[in-house]
Amino acid sequence: MNYTKGFLLAAGLLAFSSFAGAQSKNYTMAEATNGMATTLATKGLKSPCWQPGTSKLWEASKSGNTDLWKVTDFGNGGRSENITPGTFPVKNTSIPSLRWLDENSAYFISGTTVVTGSLADGKWKWTLAAELASDAENITVDKSLNIAYTTRNNLNLQEHLSRRKVAITKDMDVNIVNGKAVHRDEFGIDRGIFFSPKGNYIAYYRMDQRMVKDYPVVKWSTTPCYADIIKYPMAGGTSHEVTLCVYNIATGKTVVMNTGDKNRDHYLTAVTWSPDEHDIYIAILNRDQNHLWLNRYDAGTGEKEATLFEEANSKYVHPTHNLFFIPGQSDKFIWQSERDGYNHMYLYNTQGRLLRQLTKGAWVVNDLAGYNKEEQSVIFTASKESPLDKNIYSVTLDGTISRIDKAAGMHSALVSSDGDYVLDVYSAAGVPKNTFVHATDGSFSKELMHSPNPLAEYNRPEIKNVTLTAADGQTKLYGKLILPVNFDKTKKYPTIVYLYNGPNVQLLHNSFPESGNLWYEYMAQHGYIVFTMDGRGSWNRGLKFEQATFRHLGDVEMADQMEGVKYLKSLPYVDSKNMGVHGWSFGGFMTTSLMLKYPNVFKAAVAGGPVMDWKMYEVMYTERYMDSPQDNPKGYENANLLDKVKNLKGKLLLIHGTSDDVVVWQHSLNFIKNCVDEGVQVDYFVYPGHEHNVRGKDRVHLMQKISDYFDAHLK
Repeated sequence: MNYTKGFLLAAGLLAFSSFAGAQSKNYTMAEATNGMATTLATKGLKSPCWQPGTSKLWEASKSGNTDLWKVTDFGNGGRSENITPGTFPVKNTSIPSLRWLDENSAYFISGTTVVTGSLADGKWKWTLAAELASDAENITVDKSLNIAYTTRNNLNLQEHLSRRKVAITKDMDVNIVNGKAVHRDEFGIDRGIFFSPKGNYIAYYRMDQRMVKDYPVVKWSTTPCYADIIKYPMAGGTSHEVTLCVYNIATGKTVVMNTGDKNRDHYLTAVTWSPDEHDIYIAILNRDQNHLWLNRYDAGTGEKEATLFEEANSKYVHPTHNLFFIPGQSDKFIWQSERDGYNHMYLYNTQGRLLRQLTKGAWVVNDLAGYNKEEQSVIFTASKESPLDKNIYSVTLDGTISRIDKAAGMHSALVSSDGDYVLDVYSAAGVPKNTFVHATDGSFSKELMHSPNPLAEYNRPEIKNVTLTAADGQTKLYGKLILPVNFDKTKKYPTIVYLYNGPNVQLLHNSFPESGNLWYEYMAQHGYIVFTMDGRGSWNRGLKFEQATFRHLGDVEMADQMEGVKYLKSLPYVDSKNMGVHGWSFGGFMTTSLMLKYPNVFKAAVAGGPVMDWKMYEVMYTERYMDSPQDNPKGYENANLLDKVKNLKGKLLLIHGTSDDVVVWQHSLNFIKNCVDEGVQVDYFVYPGHEHNVRGKDRVHLMQKISDYFDAHLK
């Protein structure tokens, strides 16, 4: 690309934020690491929820030392009342988060104990509904008050009326897993138990992974340590086989959906019951992930009734949403798809006929949040105004879109069951957190809480929002430049690039804190420039943007990040001889790749939980973006970092959790082994017992180690 033209565009700074006033404090490392979730958290409503069938918003509150719920009825002029929780049948130190079953009943889970409550005349009566086994997981409560849960690899049911416990499955082989999320939680899958709408049936995943190779995850918490044997399907290898089963609570019989016994090397997702419980819908995606069939099955017999439609893409199809049936119109549903290049909503009937594309444009629908039955409109969030924002909208079934919120920023939407009101919680540059209730028809809007700025007393850096041009010479990229506190443009500063740049992740948003991360600001307080940017391959910009990396992970992303480096080097106050780079997971892969493929750019780097060889990463994710190693050997070879260790010039610190079952520890160990074999010096640190991310108090130790490493080599 033309450097001058590209970076004149890059210099088109969208905006900048400077923080003036009586600011004197620097962050401690604990504040920079965990502060936004603890001592420096913004203020908002606690555990808000809408009472079904009403316009009443509940939030946990206190009167003196007494826990209570504040209940505001927005359908009755916003009148509020306080409701005390009553006496719980279990010890509970704080008021629980309510999970409503209907207008007058709710439940909560404390450990493996389920407590149900009934509300009458403003008073709660609580009942101990179940005390489940200590190893109970995936506890799912139906509105019928039946409770399904897993113990080890089997699915169980406690019936409400009899309190009888039923073992729905009794598989002795632990490698046949029932009732849990499958396919490594890809494709939007976050559970394995699906009660039918009236509570008469339970659909559940059954995953047979006996054919998948064993993989040991070493546990160091005991002496001697032991190997926790898991099943980890690696790219190109044998994957597990998944079926969907339906259990009839009344008869105790189980039926298996006939999704294709001859070839089970596929993925089952978007599991959705029909409102009348007669049918169940399953999206079947082939192993290559380039062809999808949305099928309807008879839940009573398991037989396929119809294929409603198919979707295909030369690269991949990536379904992540269940069907949404239109309330009161059980023959119509909404399907979300990227078929036109951006995730949008499509209205179908149950015969598979497309009635209308509800949303359209060069922007992404993020979440379907609710439905207004009276107005026949869908409430959703989308990046319609800008990829950096997320706003709240409604769209009628004839395709008329209206915006509900009033301000730029990142908005979340919690919609009342009737769809008349939405709780809008958002932040933006200069807005720590605002909480509103809006009437979805635009007739009413009220601010409930305006959070003070928890960072007001701190030394905060100037933050510039930067627009760059990608390596293709045409695609717009968004970045942030965080300048040192007490910035002097006549000086040169060491600079750190923080990156991820992988699929399904977006680092840059119009949100609070403006930097995106207090650790960036901590480093700015200690004399660093920090730069971060979402290059092609990252999320929320549409398929063309994301699929630019297909079959060659690391190439396009690095080329875009190097455009960011060129921009940094064009700034007179960037010390280009003292540049560092840091990232975790895919960002760890990117960090290591940059050090090996652009070895004279960065003086120091820290790569956490890095993928070193994509042949060793999980089937579902890797083959979506790379195809299989058998079909794309050159792509895997080019992305493999294990055979490129001799290229290392700068200082590289690798960090890994020893119990990582996502990017397994062997990735970095193999890299270290090759460094030893090739006589290449590299630094290494592990966190015993931690999985893919180092969390909690130990994260403070992690971020201190990373900061110290840059101090040692960039200053």
